[in-house]
Amino acid sequence: MYHRKTIAILTILLLLLTILSSVLGIQAFQNVDGPQFTSLYGEHIQLYGYGIYAKDSVSVAVQGIASDIVTLFVVVPATIFALLSMLRKSLKGTLVLTGMLGYFLYTYTSYTFLWMYNPLFLVYVAQMSLSFFAFVLLMMSFDIQSLRNAILPAFPRLPLIVFMVVLSILVAMMWLGRIIPAMLEGVAPLGLEHYTTLVIQALDLGFVIPASLVTVVLLVRNHVWGYFLGTILIFKYVALLMAISAMVLLIFIENTGASMIEGAVFIGFTVLALGMITFVFRGIRSTHMA
Repeated sequence: MYHRKTIAILTILLLLLTILSSVLGIQAFQNVDGPQFTSLYGEHIQLYGYGIYAKDSVSVAVQGIASDIVTLFVVVPATIFALLSMLRKSLKGTLVLTGMLGYFLYTYTSYTFLWMYNPLFLVYVAQMSLSFFAFVLLMMSFDIQSLRNAILPAFPRLPLIVFMVVLSILVAMMWLGRIIPAMLEGVAPLGLEHYTTLVIQALDLGFVIPASLVTVVLLVRNHVWGYFLGTILIFKYVALLMAISAMVLLIFIENTGASMIEGAVFIGFTVLALGMITFVFRGIRSTHMA
């Protein structure tokens, strides 16, 4: 792998900044009543009013804190382990690292463009940039032929196809169910609050769902790129779904409003994704990269 050293440096810098931003985000966890803000659509939004997320709405601040908790205590240790495995030229470890970098890219793109401006803005931009370039370099470093030889008959191709199709349909229905009726009625969609646009929904509808469906097509055709993308996506899904599940639980604890159905869906898929990882690992031969 030609870029192993560069990827390691980028990932280490990313981890250091992530520890900083996550700790500051978790420190914002307080049970306080912030001021109210009237949005351009005339909605009265309760602001969080404390810490790094003071200017964010209560629901987004709570989501950020939950994401910071999962990132700091689950994703960062998993990424360190995967980075060390990559440096030992482990194929499985390198695949896990790619998935974790995909999670960081998604998460800090969200923080950069959705969260209200705060003193960590440049940190979020750096995290987004570092994860992007590390992710791209890592994707370019794989030898697809070697990956093909590492795929075992036990690889859960059909379960992975079903998982991605069902998850993509449910997420698309959830977001479009909010957006389209609001567009037709000329009102603000649920979740817009005092923000300028729907960043999470844009990322999911524009990147995550299409990437999943392309992977499904490739898996159906038994193409090696399907196995490659599917493995990376499942690790990214696990980290992201765990963060979303933590968000839902914290929102319920804080009683800031959340859909019971959406919460149950995300928690259920988190459990399924964790189980899927076990079968995906069994379907890949333990081998080393060049």
